[in-house]
Amino acid sequence: MPSSINKNLPQSRNFFEPLSGEEIRRAVQILRGDARVGARTRFVSVSLLEPPKDVVLVSGPEATVEREAFAILLDNATGETHEVAVSLSIGAISDWKTLRGVQPGIMLDEFFEAEEMLKKDPVFQEALRKRGVTNFDLIMVDPWAAGNYGAKEENEHRVIRALTWVRSEPTDNGYARPVEGLMALVDLNEMKLIGIEDTGVVPFPPKPGNYSQEYIKEFRPDLKPLEITQPEGPSFTVNGHEVCWQKWRICVGFTHREGLVLHTVSYEDGGKRRPIFYRASLSEMVVPYGDPHQNNFRKNAFDVGEYGIGMLANALERGCDCLGEIFYFDAFITNSAGEVVKLPNAICMHEEDYGIGWKHTDWRTNEVEVRRSRRLVLSFIATVGNYEYGFFWYFYQDGTIQFEVKLTGIMNTCSAFPGEKSKYGTLVAPQLYAPNHQHFFNIRMDMMVDGTNNSVYEVDTVADPQGPENPHGNAFYARATLLGNETARLIDPLNGRYWKITNPGSTNETGDPVAYKLMPGENVRAFAQEGSWIVKRAPFITKHLWVTSYDAAEKYATGDYPNQHAGGDGLGKYISQGRSTENTNVVVWYTMGAHHLPRPEDWPVMPVQYIGFHLKPAGFFDRNPAFDVPPSRKSACCTH
Repeated sequence: MPSSINKNLPQSRNFFEPLSGEEIRRAVQILRGDARVGARTRFVSVSLLEPPKDVVLVSGPEATVEREAFAILLDNATGETHEVAVSLSIGAISDWKTLRGVQPGIMLDEFFEAEEMLKKDPVFQEALRKRGVTNFDLIMVDPWAAGNYGAKEENEHRVIRALTWVRSEPTDNGYARPVEGLMALVDLNEMKLIGIEDTGVVPFPPKPGNYSQEYIKEFRPDLKPLEITQPEGPSFTVNGHEVCWQKWRICVGFTHREGLVLHTVSYEDGGKRRPIFYRASLSEMVVPYGDPHQNNFRKNAFDVGEYGIGMLANALERGCDCLGEIFYFDAFITNSAGEVVKLPNAICMHEEDYGIGWKHTDWRTNEVEVRRSRRLVLSFIATVGNYEYGFFWYFYQDGTIQFEVKLTGIMNTCSAFPGEKSKYGTLVAPQLYAPNHQHFFNIRMDMMVDGTNNSVYEVDTVADPQGPENPHGNAFYARATLLGNETARLIDPLNGRYWKITNPGSTNETGDPVAYKLMPGENVRAFAQEGSWIVKRAPFITKHLWVTSYDAAEKYATGDYPNQHAGGDGLGKYISQGRSTENTNVVVWYTMGAHHLPRPEDWPVMPVQYIGFHLKPAGFFDRNPAFDVPPSRKSACCTH
């Protein structure tokens, strides 16, 4: 760990260390001692109640604050939601708030209970018998969040709409055989079937879609091993959940809702810890489907706010998700009964070689200087029903930060009649089609570029008109426009648009304000129409950059409780306040969309699709901060 750290910044681990399993048990025990927690109370989540930002930033390097838990409870008997703060230091409830008319995210236990209930329900069984299904142990029920489409039951019940598939044997890929035209409406508080939509029988597709090892008869014989070794160990150090790597310092957090959270990210420069952002996480994601069919138009799942992407994190000890010298962080959550659930190896951390970092050959002297680029990788992977999402933060030696989502898994599928093709999807196998859809992700970044007083500029490249100042017609320049109030903006790749987060009170050696720039990667617009239910509920998909003034209560792009919410909360509401975003604590929210028009090559399991963005220093440093990376050892350059 660097010895010349700026002592004005606190040790992040004192404030943001996630709750341990024992702390969660203690919080649950305290809650169970309260008469308001009854036999039908479910524990939606129990996580760290993060201390106030102003307290953290004025604290000394060894300061500690009271450890508190934040619990969301659901009373199945009354339908009420409770937000409760629990002081672990004094062992008592410190705040209790009851909310009516909201639905917290759907719990994993509810998924399993709903599936088991439907398998035994005689009305549901009869709908399956109409389709020739008699072995109910082989059905797969995916409980889709109901959303809000103005239906009476969405306001009167806690509901899901369940879709069904059928396996041919216990390990078969059931997504090859959708039970088309059947949707079950389930009341989760009562855990009972309250309605069935049956639009008619469609035959099952004829071909299996298996991809697991047991079904593959022949593998490629010519693939040689590729070994990643670090005989001296990795270059990072870990103290609790605080990581030091090269000149980076990062506190690693985890929540039931967001998954991986990064706190107080800073880079050491000239003996000082220079902050870049205070907190960053996946704020929300939604997958709108572009098929108007009765079974498909409601497929608009908010995987963060309606399900909790952290709750669905994989245990990365299974398989080969990461290569090299790996460090894992476990995570702890509760099930709905309040029992502690350990998610082993939920977060993976390792180093990767990333090709050439910089190089120059002096052709006069034949002197060659080249440095390899290395990056630190922090990631977690979640399985949401049929899809897998990998969320990756990359930190580079030159001060660059990259965020990337890797999409894979199995597409959502529908059955088609023989010879039928859909305008709104692609046949990926005989009588099996996958609807067109998009994946939108919103990343919330509480910026802190060299301090909390930041401004945001939109930068476009502009061609000078031909004239006295541009006689040859070749001139162009960067035009920076201050976004002085809360706003939402679109990407403009044809004009090279990016956004620059500056600190007007901190300048580099050329006299310009220090800055980081947000550089969009692959992106797309939303194709849902203005006024559609999905746009009402998820306005964040309509713009790519949102800039707000910091408010601790504004953490999620769709508000605190998007499940069954009719809309009007979240980013659209936040920016309507019109607060100043000049030379103040700003929050930058970036939306990126993965556009998926399915293809047969995406079946039966989808090759990874990548989408992301970069944060790059833009005058934050006085020169290339990676110029001091040492040359590679000669032994690392082998020729055969």
